[in-house]
Amino acid sequence: MSPVWKTSPDTHHGKLPSRAPLRDKGMDGSEEQPEHRIAPALTAAQETKLWRKIDLRVMSIIILMCLFSSLDRGNIGNAKLDGLTTQLDLTGNKYNIALMMYFIPYSLLDFPSNLVIQVIRPSRWLPGIVVTWGFVLMLMGFVKTYPQLLCARVCLGVAEAGFYPGVFITMWYPKYMYQYRVGLTTAAVGVAGAFSGLLAYAIGFMNGDGGLEGWSWIFILEGVATILVGFIAAFTMVDYPSTAKFLTAEERSFMEKRGRDDVQDGEHNKSQQVWAAFTDWQVWTLAVVQVSVTIPAYGITYFLPSIINDFGYSASISQLLTIPAYALATVTTLVFSYFSDKCKLRSPFIFAGQSIALLGYIINISDAPSSVKFFGTYLCIIGSFSSAPGGTSWLANNLRGEYKRAVGMALQNSVGTLGGVVGSYIFRTQDAPRYLLGYGLAIMFISVGLITIVITVLAYKSLNARLDREELVEKQQGRRGDPAPGFRYTL
Repeated sequence: MSPVWKTSPDTHHGKLPSRAPLRDKGMDGSEEQPEHRIAPALTAAQETKLWRKIDLRVMSIIILMCLFSSLDRGNIGNAKLDGLTTQLDLTGNKYNIALMMYFIPYSLLDFPSNLVIQVIRPSRWLPGIVVTWGFVLMLMGFVKTYPQLLCARVCLGVAEAGFYPGVFITMWYPKYMYQYRVGLTTAAVGVAGAFSGLLAYAIGFMNGDGGLEGWSWIFILEGVATILVGFIAAFTMVDYPSTAKFLTAEERSFMEKRGRDDVQDGEHNKSQQVWAAFTDWQVWTLAVVQVSVTIPAYGITYFLPSIINDFGYSASISQLLTIPAYALATVTTLVFSYFSDKCKLRSPFIFAGQSIALLGYIINISDAPSSVKFFGTYLCIIGSFSSAPGGTSWLANNLRGEYKRAVGMALQNSVGTLGGVVGSYIFRTQDAPRYLLGYGLAIMFISVGLITIVITVLAYKSLNARLDREELVEKQQGRRGDPAPGFRYTL
């Protein structure tokens, strides 16, 4: 979602262009610039100031783009209540198919997009695709038939596919400052969910203006706003620490030294690392964890206004009642992400978030009163959002080798996005108002994810114990066999 989720949103650990001298000679064969041989030491106060400066300049525009990315892919759920299904005759599974058509090209193009960003600078690539999908969304407001809607959703998926692979957070932050930044992008998704309901409520009063229904104005106005954000990003984004003019020479040198330290963590052969990503059990195991988050998350996100509407509230009030759920999810996500970095742990927070979501789905599949089920939907949103950043950060921390990490995270993100295809179908119109199939499948996927988390933690503990023994033997024999001594798998 990239959330959720989430996405990833942040899979770019790949090759840096030669103009960004982040590596020493062993990684790409290029000589290190003489002026970067000795990196300055920053005081704690100076380092804190540096991270705040980077947050303000790098993260602020990324968060804004993530907000609109989520807003634009999810506003079809609000449009559904504002006349979309009636005017386009979305009977049966037509609405579910429209949702699915976004995720198919998005999933297929996610991995290739991770290769394109190696060539095109982030400050050009990201604003360009933001403007493109904003234009597609604006045109979606003028569709008149169901096939036109499907075509527009496909084009939106194609346009947005390159966004999250291009979000380059890991170039800027150490691994235990990483999840909070991913959490910020996930929190932007939560803010988008809350803002979407409020915006849809306000735009609903434009119904009939210009001969268009309210759902059309949702797409048109949000599309125009997205295009504006894209142009702002074109003038404010920066690329890499080594080329960031807003940093001082001392700060750039510090960042480059930190970057060189971070990449000395595994095999140096690029092709071997790429192949190793496809065969590493961690990638596919944590992809299962990610799917267990994304399928329920996408399902509940796209259908939340309709689910609340089925509790007996009017369409306009249902839009407003989605706001508190996303607001609480935003706060919980940031709290979980902060303590996950502080404790240097991932699995307990993913497990806790998924357990909250599981409780919410169990409440909703039961015969509880509507008021209790309404509370349950909030737990579903809060739990899914708070656990979304964990899977991405967990894999990023544990894959050794820069290129292996880039490919592995791209694969995880692609599999996680495929969860959107399944999530688009688990809540069907004909199952309203109980949605037993949707809630039941959500419970099943979350349960599989919880079991996978436990198994993964046990596997990592075993690997860490082996590394402890090997390092002890190496010390006793006075040799150093591991290129990254002290590395341990994050639990």
